[in-house]
Amino acid sequence: MKKAGRYDASGLIEAQFEPGSRGRVLRNLLGIKGKREMDQVEAREQLRALEELIGTYDQDHRFSADDTCRIHRIWLGPIYVWAGQYRQVNLSKGGFPFAAADQIPRLMMEFEKGPLHQFTPCRFHALDEVISAIAIVHTELLLIHPFREGNGRVARLLTILMALQVGLPPLDFGGIKGRKRQEYFGAVKAGLERNYQPMGRVFSAVIRRTLRAYGG
Repeated sequence: MKKAGRYDASGLIEAQFEPGSRGRVLRNLLGIKGKREMDQVEAREQLRALEELIGTYDQDHRFSADDTCRIHRIWLGPIYVWAGQYRQVNLSKGGFPFAAADQIPRLMMEFEKGPLHQFTPCRFHALDEVISAIAIVHTELLLIHPFREGNGRVARLLTILMALQVGLPPLDFGGIKGRKRQEYFGAVKAGLERNYQPMGRVFSAVIRRTLRAYGG
């Protein structure tokens, strides 16, 4: 299997790198070769996408598998030709394999009929119920890892939209770094056993941090 940066991938345009990028930047519509420049562009486009998405989805919206594709496309459409499409390559990270590419359409429909139907619109009254709903949806989407790139950020965008539905401010994920980042990865892996408590603890901290920033 061909090595692709942080991931293992093979085949198709999704696995191709931008010529001259030394295998660090995926082939893109902007011809960007430097990883730092690409990180900056993706971050800028993510902020733009969040503003657009906030104006697109209201508090009564029940999210679907198609919505996750739309979120991905709105964000990365200006950068990658495959934005908004399920990946066709197998991915793993740190020896941890995500769902096989050929299973993604089925798994995303199960995700839509299960967690997305059960927990969106996110209008729970108790904060612990909100945290549980967000943790389950976030973890299950990451385990499927439906896109070639940007799965974590799409999951975070969806989480922000869910939190807005219940009246929370836009969540601040800035605290997930260093040791907390390792706890976050561990929480994703715990989801394989349907154990969502570790991710619940992650989001409890994220919400507390966000509310402090907003004076709550």
